[in-house]
Amino acid sequence: MGVKKEVSEMATLVRGDVRPGLRDLVTGVRGAVDRHVGWRETALIVGGELRRHLPTPDVLTAEERIGDPDQYQCHTLYAAPDGAFSIVGLVWRPGQMTPIHDHVTWCVFGVLQGIEHEELYVHEGDHLLSAGVNDNLPGDVSGFAPPGDIHRVRNSGDTTAISIHIYGTDISRIDSSVRRVYELPVRG
Repeated sequence: MGVKKEVSEMATLVRGDVRPGLRDLVTGVRGAVDRHVGWRETALIVGGELRRHLPTPDVLTAEERIGDPDQYQCHTLYAAPDGAFSIVGLVWRPGQMTPIHDHVTWCVFGVLQGIEHEELYVHEGDHLLSAGVNDNLPGDVSGFAPPGDIHRVRNSGDTTAISIHIYGTDISRIDSSVRRVYELPVRG
């Protein structure tokens, strides 16, 4: 669900290119990653950098900001040449969502436009437990690191939502940030 489009869009990226509006963010994330601390602490530090340097929606081209009527879109905006991190723009039309999933590495995200509704889960044997919900609005920044990063995200608004996601790997090299999709029943 969205993974094929993610792969094809990433194939056009030239590693190391920095789009206008991202230079300070890239520099800040590089500094955080180069500290070589654990994933949770890295996510916290990168979250601070994203708060300081959260770009505007026009960091994506006008065409990229339109989205796709069939599924959310993922646009790689930057990939570190050494594969240490990547910055991705996600564009969600109303109602579009991810499956319930976890990640291959730490992730930090910031909402640029619209509303991203996030449902959090905990894996308990043969089912998932609901662990909370967040409505992330423009300017909101959050992050997490495995384990404990199971969620589903959807655009719950009536306009296009745009967010920036920073991952602790070059996801264009591994095809997706998703480690596992969960198709288990959800309780409570």
